[in-house]
Amino acid sequence: MTRDGTGLPGNGRPVWRVTRTWLAVGLVWVVLSAALARPVAAGPAEDCRTAGGTLFTGTVVTPPKFFHGRFRRGVELSHTRLFITDDRDGQRRQVAIDNVFAEGYDQTGRTGRVPAPLDRIAVGDRLELCGIPYDDPVPGVHFVHPNCGARPTTETPDGWIRRIGPDGIRGDNLESSTDYCRLWPGQRSR
Repeated sequence: MTRDGTGLPGNGRPVWRVTRTWLAVGLVWVVLSAALARPVAAGPAEDCRTAGGTLFTGTVVTPPKFFHGRFRRGVELSHTRLFITDDRDGQRRQVAIDNVFAEGYDQTGRTGRVPAPLDRIAVGDRLELCGIPYDDPVPGVHFVHPNCGARPTTETPDGWIRRIGPDGIRGDNLESSTDYCRLWPGQRSR
């Protein structure tokens, strides 16, 4: 017999009542934990996969260089090229950047200069690139720009190029302009 004379555990309360109380406390804890939990933010690699691309990060080893391109509907499709050392494997990788998606783009191409903000990329900067890898003629990445509102695919990802600060914080997309999306029929500006 127990101290309270009932012969029941729990100081006279039936066992099922004690157990039910603890179940209720546990249920409240689970519900509150779920309600207060914050969703885990996807990292850059997952963001890039969702956007249809492959993520690269690396350190710039050559300054950006302007290259003239062909014309489409009276607009020159020039490029900027630079090289990075890939953080993953140490491989030197070319980055082909479509100038038409840079805010400071000059559609005539007369200046022959790298447009802003790409002109502020310097040797030693760290970059995050979401785009399409290629291996010919050298290992590289291209399509590091928006896809003009199309559904992202591995052939047309919604890519980007961002500077990574010394503190590890990712900057704004340097290829975010959609002003010239009209050059590709079926695409729309955002």
